[in-house]
Amino acid sequence: MQADLKWLDDPEVFRVNQLPAHSDHHYYHDTDELTSGSRFVKSLNGTWRFNFAKTPAERPLDFFKTDFDSRNFDTIQVPGHIELAGYGQIQYINTLYPWEGQIFRRPPYTLNSDQLEAGLFSDATDNTVGSYLKTFDLNDTFKDQRVIIQFQGVEEALYVWLNGHFVGYAEDSFTPSEFDLTPYLQDTDNLLAVRVYKRSTAAFIEDQDMFRFSGIFRDVNLMALPATHIVDLDIQPVVTNDYKDGILNVSTKLSGPAATLELKVTDNDGSVLATQTQTGADQVTFDTLSMVDIELWSPQAPNLYNLTIDVYSADNQLLEVVPYQFGFRQVELRDDKVIYVNNERLIINGVNRHEWNARTGRVITIAHMQADVQTMLDNNINADRTCHYPDQLPWYSLCDQAGIYLMAENNLESHGSWQKMGAIEPSYNVPGDNPHWLEAVLDRARSNYEWFKNHPSIIFWSLGNESYAGEDIAAMNAFYKEHDDSRLVHYEGVVHTPELKDRISDVESRMYETPDNIAAYLDDNPAKPFIDCEYMHDMGNSLGGMSSYNDLIDKYPMYQGGFIWDFIDQALFVHDSISNQEVLRYGGDFDERHSDYEFSGDGLLFADRTPKPAMQEVKYYYGLH
Repeated sequence: MQADLKWLDDPEVFRVNQLPAHSDHHYYHDTDELTSGSRFVKSLNGTWRFNFAKTPAERPLDFFKTDFDSRNFDTIQVPGHIELAGYGQIQYINTLYPWEGQIFRRPPYTLNSDQLEAGLFSDATDNTVGSYLKTFDLNDTFKDQRVIIQFQGVEEALYVWLNGHFVGYAEDSFTPSEFDLTPYLQDTDNLLAVRVYKRSTAAFIEDQDMFRFSGIFRDVNLMALPATHIVDLDIQPVVTNDYKDGILNVSTKLSGPAATLELKVTDNDGSVLATQTQTGADQVTFDTLSMVDIELWSPQAPNLYNLTIDVYSADNQLLEVVPYQFGFRQVELRDDKVIYVNNERLIINGVNRHEWNARTGRVITIAHMQADVQTMLDNNINADRTCHYPDQLPWYSLCDQAGIYLMAENNLESHGSWQKMGAIEPSYNVPGDNPHWLEAVLDRARSNYEWFKNHPSIIFWSLGNESYAGEDIAAMNAFYKEHDDSRLVHYEGVVHTPELKDRISDVESRMYETPDNIAAYLDDNPAKPFIDCEYMHDMGNSLGGMSSYNDLIDKYPMYQGGFIWDFIDQALFVHDSISNQEVLRYGGDFDERHSDYEFSGDGLLFADRTPKPAMQEVKYYYGLH
């Protein structure tokens, strides 16, 4: 198969040769590696050779070939944003598509058109291209093994070649993409070529309120697979016996020959609570395990148990060790139309959190995540909505460990397709009811579920943000309902299509609704509990009036709190030549037009993670419940 530039123009092509999404478990050769690091993982982060092209027509066509002369290429750091490396245009935009007012575009298969538009992005003048090259050798662990490559985040359309051979294509910027490199590997001097286009049809459904970047902005890893390997791990803890006991169901998907799997469950003191051995291939399901006197997971007590599976070959050689922390907690929407977690009414003292760093944009480290968790704990914040995309993989485990509720959001926002200059006008809304866009958004729902299904911190799946509503989003809702009865589903945009409310979202969710209107809703015998998925909007001297929302908690059991917009400013440090100091610059400060200017600065923290005075208000009111 050869790469096709026309894939950029077609919403029905969003993954080519990409491996299926699976659980986010780690795997090791033995228990000693649990602390030292897995021999099966090789980071490709660091310096890559790089070429920047302003348009697809200007890209170096044969850069992926092994005899290509790349001596005139620059270098770039991976992970990183192309724009922050000095190429292209930094731009902040909120609701509109970034090309509005300059280029006329409509999503394919809309406006009663049942056809694609040739060259929509593949021949565009505003579609910058990054061509990356990396050479690597295989160490002994990787030789003669099946080897995959994992890109944890690439904005926005990704083509991959190895040693001159086309490997695959992917969209969905904020979800890991994996490809099998095995057929084209050699022991030394492997040439990995990656082409990243800033825009494809995915741009119509990745129109989030944020700076618009491109490039390989999350980790890149080579991963060697043992002869038999746990490809997917599905852990389903269920609370029983009036919240005192639990049962545990564990199933796996395997690659390779049949193997013996030894499962062990321990508590945090190391006491062994359950063991079981099963032998099989392809899929191995353990018998249900019963556990008594369990400790429930909650923000007040984020109790976790340790599951370990050792995989042995037919000749009893240890092939891999897979550890995972899990927790017991029960989420219920009862007949009284109130959400309970572990028999306690749910109260969300939440924030919306973009991933952000004032120097590196959406390229953040574990240290940044740990700092954000600590800030939440210090200020009585108990919940995070991962606005408006899946976060880096470690975030979910950190929230498990800290006791932070998660509303795990899909990478979906199509704001510019249905709201124009404040007016609701969905004539070319996507995904809407459009069958040509259905599989792309279902794939995003499936990926979000598969990667993060084992995390107790996730109590809601969120279908996306500000994408209006239609049959395609109803199908996303149905996917989660079919696959997961341990969580609820959230989506705010169905407020615009009340005829779909019985098929989309378990909660009534609104943005920036007034306390009086919330009270009117709750006084009118509503069908669903209420959540403010965005409220307060901490921009400038904002966040007054929290008491009015806080009072609703005491008056209305069906009012379950909300998520403040938002956690941290999006702003970047630049050197100011006049003052000779580093200063923070916001949208519109980078000569970009159009822009939504300082609207990028509405967090409880400044972009350097300094708390704003409004955080004191949050800590006080969130501390009352």
